[in-house]
This record gives sequence, C-alpha cells and structure tokens, in this order.
Amino acid sequence: MSELIPTDYPALLGDIKQRIRAAQYKALRAVNKELIALYWDIGRMIVERQQAEAWGKSVVENLAADLRAEFPGISGFSAQNLWRMKQFYETYAANEKLSPLVREIGWTHNLIILSRCKDDLAREFYLRMTRKFGWTKNVLVHQIDNQTYEKTLLSQTSFDQTLPAEIRDQAKLAVKDEYTFDFLELGDEYSERQLEQALIANVESFLREMGGVFTFVGSQYRMEVGDKEYFVDVLLYHRRLRCLVAVELKIGEFMPEYVGKMQFYLAALDDEARLGGENPSVGIILCKSKDRTIVEYALRETNKPIGVAAYRIVSTLPAELQDQLPAPEQVAKLLKGIE
Repeated sequence: MSELIPTDYPALLGDIKQRIRAAQYKALRAVNKELIALYWDIGRMIVERQQAEAWGKSVVENLAADLRAEFPGISGFSAQNLWRMKQFYETYAANEKLSPLVREIGWTHNLIILSRCKDDLAREFYLRMTRKFGWTKNVLVHQIDNQTYEKTLLSQTSFDQTLPAEIRDQAKLAVKDEYTFDFLELGDEYSERQLEQALIANVESFLREMGGVFTFVGSQYRMEVGDKEYFVDVLLYHRRLRCLVAVELKIGEFMPEYVGKMQFYLAALDDEARLGGENPSVGIILCKSKDRTIVEYALRETNKPIGVAAYRIVSTLPAELQDQLPAPEQVAKLLKGIE
C-alpha cells in the first residue's frame, strides 16, 4: 500500500517552487549585470583609445569582425552594437545616479531608453520604472510612445494634503494626467456605460495603460449606504500602495461636482470595504477633457485622495503642456519615490 501524501504537501511544494523561481530570477539578474558590465567596459575601452590615439571608424569595424571570428557562438559584437556600447558608456559614465541603474535592467531595454529619451530625468524615470515593474520591451516602448513620463509629471491630485508622507510620492506616480485608450473601438458618440464595457472587454490593455500594478476588482461595484445602493464604475486595487482605487468614467468635460461624489464613494469604501492594514482608498476621475484651473480649485479643499485625469483614444500631449512640466529639482524629488 502506497504511503499517503501528507496534508501539508501542497504548501511544501509551493514553498519549493517559489524558492526555485527566486533562485532563477537571482541568477538571471547576475548574468544581466555581468553582461551590462562587459558592454560598459568595451564602450569605455573604445572611448579611451579613441581619445588617446584618435581611432577612426575603421578600427571599430575591424574589432567587430575579429571578435565575431573569435567568438562565433556569441552574438552582440556587430559594429553597430560596438558603437552603441560606446554611446552607452559616454552617456552614463559621468552620471553617478544613473550609472548604477543601467545595470539593473536588460541591454535591449537600455538601448530603447538611450535612443528614445533625450534628457537624464526622462531616462531616470524609465530606468526606475522598468526595474521596479519589470516592464517587457514592448511595454517599455508603449510607455515611452505614450509619453508616460510627461503625463505623470503633469498629474493633478489632492495627494499632498490627503495622504501620509510615506506613500505620497508613490501615489503621485500611480496617476497620470492623461491616459491613452487607443485599443478601444468606439464611435464618435458613446455613453459612459459603453465606455466602461469597452474598457472591461479589454481589461488587460486597460490595466497596462493604468500603470501595470493594478488588479481588477469589479465594475459597477455595489455599495449600500443607509437604505440606498451606489455603484462605482470600476474598482481596482493598487498592489504596491495596498489600497482600493475607485475609477469614475465621464464622457464629457470635468465638472467640480464630480469631486464631491468621489469623496462620498471613498468614505464608503474606507468604511465598508477596506481591510485592516490597507491604506486609504484613492479615487481617479477620468474625463474626456478637463480645464486644469478648474481641477486645481476643485481639488484644493478636498479631504480625500483624488486624482483627475483625461483620456484620449489616440495619444497626444498638447504642445502647450510641455511648458508646464515641473522644474528639474521637483522632478528629481518625485523620482526618488520609484525604488
């Protein structure tokens, strides 16, 4: 008669699987760090030789051919890639803040950030976000193309006066000024319910555009207050902030009275749905358009953490908003929240 499997066997198996995955991830990170260090050193040596001996383009071409002949089974030594290693080293060598960060993400991710971001603050944002959230190459490209950096810096929230200091910056990074729902197939005219149904039908794309750290809780989330029923359009959960996030969808321009309704929803969620140890619930009011001054006044006196954002079906950041980005020192302070 075979021996019975102990009742706690599934827990043991789960623990061992988790340990194996942790070891695999650690090994992959170690390999990646070594690869980035190798490319960094090759870039450094090329730069130093060019500066000291005025090497020209032909030397790099010869290097590429000789390295591929010596290491035929190893890719990455094309002339184009050697020039990228040179640019990689030149870009980050003197930057004590960013040079350690580049070793935390993959080479392909580094090349995307290097080629698509034109200043150090934008590079720092995407380096930190890629490291923190494990963005794939395609997700990183999507985030850059949709101007996530700029839209995050422009976000309008009440978090400064409503959230504890220890989670304030993290929360600011969770809300953009504008979201791009280019995966939706909606006509020129649609209702709020149709918008909600379209987002839920594309929930994976919706959550990715919201930032990639949300989980879906429900749509038309029902709450009882007194003897009446109320429904939150979409309820999410932010895994790192450990809080519920109520999303209200509006197909028109932002109206100040939307803030009062959201305050009511957040108070009810905190009393009825929030679990022990979770942070205060956060609200995001998503409108088709908004006047930034009206939003600023509407949020000024609120006692609940609320963000107001616009959404678009196609991705554009109005040119006039480029001049409203925060000062570099404010951006640097905010980026410290991405650990």
